[in-house]
Amino acid sequence: MIPTHAAFPTAEHHERLGRARTALREAGFAGCVSVAPEHHYYLGGYDSWVGVNSPQALIFGIGHDEPTLVVRDVDLPLVRETSWIADVRTYRMHAEDPAAVIAAAVAAKGLRGRLATETQSYALPLALGRRLADALAPSTLDDATGLLGALRIAKSAREMAYLAVAARHAVAGLAAFRDTARARVTEIAVAAAIEGAMRLAGSDYWAIPTELAGGPRAAGGHATATSRVIGSGELIHAEFAGVERRYHAVGIHTLAVGQPAPAARELYEAARASLGAGIAAARPGTPVEAIEEASLVPLRARGLEHRAMMRFGYGIGIAYPPIWLENLQICRGSPQRLGPGMVFVLHACLELPDERLGVVQGGTYALNDDGLVLLVGGSDVPLEVV
Repeated sequence: MIPTHAAFPTAEHHERLGRARTALREAGFAGCVSVAPEHHYYLGGYDSWVGVNSPQALIFGIGHDEPTLVVRDVDLPLVRETSWIADVRTYRMHAEDPAAVIAAAVAAKGLRGRLATETQSYALPLALGRRLADALAPSTLDDATGLLGALRIAKSAREMAYLAVAARHAVAGLAAFRDTARARVTEIAVAAAIEGAMRLAGSDYWAIPTELAGGPRAAGGHATATSRVIGSGELIHAEFAGVERRYHAVGIHTLAVGQPAPAARELYEAARASLGAGIAAARPGTPVEAIEEASLVPLRARGLEHRAMMRFGYGIGIAYPPIWLENLQICRGSPQRLGPGMVFVLHACLELPDERLGVVQGGTYALNDDGLVLLVGGSDVPLEVV
């Protein structure tokens, strides 16, 4: 039966699953017990956020076996409307141990030895991990978070199409930000306008709350909106995502509500120079650490390198709460390189807590053979005053 709300044809999921089996086999795994919702969606089409509080598992070997999906019984209709997987096993919350049900499914498939899972996933808390390890013994669970995440870094044509729609949802949010960020308006009211505009544009729900702060709160890079009333002359920054079929496109922008003080303008120009330098370095084949290094050169000249508080960029795509970052990390210390088909956030974040000033500027970019394409975000533009 064809699922009624499938985002991709079954053939695309089979191709992804084939790549996953090859990668696991080459890494010495005998099979996989995936717990992360993003991989259940990517490989099996199953769209559900509930793995954060209801254990789920996608189980498959490195050969040609049919995958097995274990879910809570109340969520079985969600499997049927989104996933092509036929072998679905359920458990009753508090009446059955999901770890035991998962282990029984693994045993039924004849999988034993070194098994892969996402030990770094929020969907695998320590208590569940221990129960799974005990239930699967003498087989072992080893980390494959990066291995499975790497499969999703380069996007297919259909994925790019969803990201383009997600970006249009975020553009609607940016327009609402520009229209409503005014003196005597609360931060929550501005966030509500952003979120309402994206929903009205057709956006799915996002994996991280809208981040928005201004004035004396602007140095909080991950701050969310409060009932604080915006004042004249303040910098205010927002970061939020439009979402289409779980694919996220992040809009990031800092603007000024009225004319800001010279120190605020100078900080914004420093962030803009940093962002522009990093963007200029982002080309196919470039080591990601070289991109962040390029972004720091303008800050070093201004004595502000130590104020760059975040990694310069990260991969974006499929996401479920509570996070939307993918496996790609654009920062020093990462061995990764950029390649065509990648989609990522680039941002400059400067925080001066003592001066109560902060700027976050950037956006979501796609990389093709010719270079970067901005999907959504303020990017490296002059300070916008509303």
